[in-house]
Amino acid sequence: MTENQLLASVEWRTSSFSGGGGSGGGNCVEVARLANGSFAVRDSKNPGGGALILPHAAWLKSL
Repeated sequence: MTENQLLASVEWRTSSFSGGGGSGGGNCVEVARLANGSFAVRDSKNPGGGALILPHAAWLKSL
């Protein structure tokens, strides 16, 4: 399965702290859980720029 196929129908989430009025000043990342259990992370200002795909175990270690 390609990255585009994995990311086609996911629900992206952004932290409430990263909004324009939050401490992040609008600079944030979005995260989505993929059907295969991995997580995708992308730049919210450049959603078409690709995503970093992390296996579930790597995602847990990053928190």
